[in-house]
Amino acid sequence: MMYSEEKKEKDIDNSANDGFATFYKSMPKRLEGTIRLFDRGEFYSAYGDDANYVANEVFKTQTVLKQMSSKKLKQPLPFLSLNRISAQSFLREALTTRQLKIEIWESEGGKKAQNYVLAKTASPGNLQPVEDMLFASSDILSAPISMAIKLSVKEGLLHVGSAYCDASSRELGLSEFVDNDLFSNVESLIIQLGVKECLLPSNDKGNDHDLIKLKTLIERCGIVVTEVKPADFNTKDIEQDLDRLLKEGAVKQSSEFDMKMAMSSASVLINYLGLMGDTANFSQFSLKNHDLSHYMKLDASALRALSLFPSPGEVGGAKNMSLYGLLNHCKTAQGQRMLAQWLKQPLMTLHEIHARQNLVEWFMLETERRGLIRDTIMTKMPDLHRLSKRFQRGVANLEDVVRTYQACLNIPHLLEYIQTGQESAPDEKLRLLIEETYVKPLQDFSGSLNMLIEMVESTIDLEELNNHNYVIKPDFDDDLKMHRSKLEEIRDSLDEEHQSVGSDLGLELGKKLHMERHQTYGYCFRVTKAEAKSIANKKAYHELSVLKSGTYFRTTTLRDLGEEYNEVQSAYDKKQSSLVKEVVGIAATYCPVLESLDNVLAHVDVLMNFAFVADNAANPFVKPEVLEKGTSDMLLHEARHPCLEVQDGVDFIANDVTLKRDESEFLIITGPNMGGKSTYIRQIGIIALMAQVGCYVPCSQATVPIFDCILSRVGAGDSQIKGISTFMAEMLETATILKSATRDSLIIIDELGRGTSTYDGFGLAWAISEYIAVELRSFCVFASHFHELTSLSNQQAHVKNMHVVAHVQQGQGDDDEDVSLLYKVEPGISDKSFGINVAQMAGFPDSVIKLAKRKADELEDVEGSHEKKQKFTDDDINDGVSVVKEFMQAFAASAQDGNEHDALMSTYDTYKDRIEKSRWAQYVIESL
Repeated sequence: MMYSEEKKEKDIDNSANDGFATFYKSMPKRLEGTIRLFDRGEFYSAYGDDANYVANEVFKTQTVLKQMSSKKLKQPLPFLSLNRISAQSFLREALTTRQLKIEIWESEGGKKAQNYVLAKTASPGNLQPVEDMLFASSDILSAPISMAIKLSVKEGLLHVGSAYCDASSRELGLSEFVDNDLFSNVESLIIQLGVKECLLPSNDKGNDHDLIKLKTLIERCGIVVTEVKPADFNTKDIEQDLDRLLKEGAVKQSSEFDMKMAMSSASVLINYLGLMGDTANFSQFSLKNHDLSHYMKLDASALRALSLFPSPGEVGGAKNMSLYGLLNHCKTAQGQRMLAQWLKQPLMTLHEIHARQNLVEWFMLETERRGLIRDTIMTKMPDLHRLSKRFQRGVANLEDVVRTYQACLNIPHLLEYIQTGQESAPDEKLRLLIEETYVKPLQDFSGSLNMLIEMVESTIDLEELNNHNYVIKPDFDDDLKMHRSKLEEIRDSLDEEHQSVGSDLGLELGKKLHMERHQTYGYCFRVTKAEAKSIANKKAYHELSVLKSGTYFRTTTLRDLGEEYNEVQSAYDKKQSSLVKEVVGIAATYCPVLESLDNVLAHVDVLMNFAFVADNAANPFVKPEVLEKGTSDMLLHEARHPCLEVQDGVDFIANDVTLKRDESEFLIITGPNMGGKSTYIRQIGIIALMAQVGCYVPCSQATVPIFDCILSRVGAGDSQIKGISTFMAEMLETATILKSATRDSLIIIDELGRGTSTYDGFGLAWAISEYIAVELRSFCVFASHFHELTSLSNQQAHVKNMHVVAHVQQGQGDDDEDVSLLYKVEPGISDKSFGINVAQMAGFPDSVIKLAKRKADELEDVEGSHEKKQKFTDDDINDGVSVVKEFMQAFAASAQDGNEHDALMSTYDTYKDRIEKSRWAQYVIESL
């Protein structure tokens, strides 16, 4: 079980409660979103609110909680314990999935001490202090990136200075730009980088409204916000710090020092992450200026609308519900990281997109060779990036050296496969691309790593790997060889002594007389109880102890041999340790090569993965024709949603998409609920993103321009804790679209304006649509139930109406309709949403359906809708009114006798023929 039993309860006995309670009360206040654990040696303990949280989230029950009583406490303090494995699992999830911060406290002065010190702190953006503890046996699939942001208003413009740090790849990035009051550029930046934590200046007075809006935005993106003192944003020591952190020459040659705001943010980040406190960081970092315009901009709404990544905790059958889950068939951890990065950073440069596409196409042609690389090489590749970090931090061991060596052995095989495939490439341009991207780098790496391979083969005893022993060859060093020979001599002498004693006592070796290495006595003999009499009263044999397992004894010779063995073994281990340290140190010098090799391997893995996904799709994926932004239309033939079409039981209906400049820039999609409008517009965004990533797309033919951003307003979501309603969230997202979009953007809008009254909602939807269509001229697809919106096409020639087809069949009654959803998108208008029909399909009671129809018709009467006028002519209504009037008068006269039901039925029988001849009268009477 994960929680403590008797052993752990004894460790927190009553005598220690008072001392610990005094310390616990004196601890600083725990910050919100922080979990505190106490390292008790063999397990961890949590107290108070932390214990309650762990009980609910890990054990799913409060029964695991125990109560600590003390006269120092007003009431018992709840606590529980976790064994180390369970604690590590919980902390890993807390930091990566739950986005919490953690503190680990260790006792000061031994296990029994009641004072603790803060030993480790970690947060979603800073896993370095606990990385070796939490991720020792698993690869990190997403880098923990921290960012710091400083704001300044100059000449009426909002300037942003940001710095980010990827401590895993040892990269510091800077960026300065002007943003709008909705911080759409900041949102794009944190999504492009995959930021986990953001440092902001504290707003103690609460009067900095820009800072309040920025904090709200960042929290809405699911990123942890940490507030620091505004005074910490300074450049006082930044040059000195960077001079020590950056690789040689990086500081003097860097133009980033002119970015003062970004540099002040970098200063805060360096202090927060404690980079200067670890000498392993010195001369290891690179400095980068991150250009927002190099990648397509995505906002948080687009990430959700396009389902780029799985929701937290989404596993198993839900894998294909996100684009990352669908595309991720990578064989290496570095490949999976690169795939996630590429999905957040779609390219904007045409030749880079074409290069990726051409390599994917080549891998698709080389099916057999691709399979061999994936199955025989990539599956054996360790995470070289992670291994390099272990070497750089000085925590690597001989096993890490061996894993690196085994990876190096596979490089020549990978190079051979690629070169063989290069020769059969269909054109010279592709052969040159393969040469530059893979062949030359791999040749360089292979040459550089030959020395590492030779060093490992000459120093490490590879034969011992079968026994899972990682040791230096005895022949490698004269002293080591001497110690090893001496140990073998002693072992031979021990065996001789064993045989001598066995012969003297007449006992069979291994069955009745055992030689063992006891934890207390060292080398000794053991005989069973039945044979214990054989050593009685013999001076040559010194009895050590009598236990259930037998009697332990030894001879003077065995004692001397054991002591000598321990001395030699100690000398051997000392020499082995120094040699291991030397070998690991030599291997660490290859880290720059290993990190570059890691990037090439990830690149190969991702593009082979794209080819594998396209080649194995149930329906064909095609290479899209990607053209420069602003020069092309978006034309998709038989487009599909890649995630939905692979779901079980789904027979996906493909649809064409035509977005043409000056003809169909703005598509208004109407049609029934559940008819496929949302799917249709989302798949357009997904296909555009996949094309700019370099991936094949789910179409039979595709032409896609480069988009500078994908902006979306899809789905309803509120954040009531933060004081944001569904409608307010909708308006904030829409405001971002209106302020961020350009002519080269793709806008996806679904059900805008449904969070308020019909009149207000339609007014907003119309105004926003007209602004996009007239002022922005972006490509836009707008799904709506406001059918009146379709008349915008009468005013703007480039606005086109599309509708999702539904087959309507008249039921038994005049108002009964059977609706079949065909999921086909065609030109034209759908003048009905079929919401009541969908409710009927969902199994609503008949009385509810009838009332809904009546109220809908009443509303249509009030609004004078076109549909109502189509349903009944003026003659129908006039004749019907006359019949109903007479019917009601006759009913009123008959009902005076008291029995209204009988009066109603009798009157109905009288007027039945006339009512049945009048459609309007029949409608009114039946609705009663």
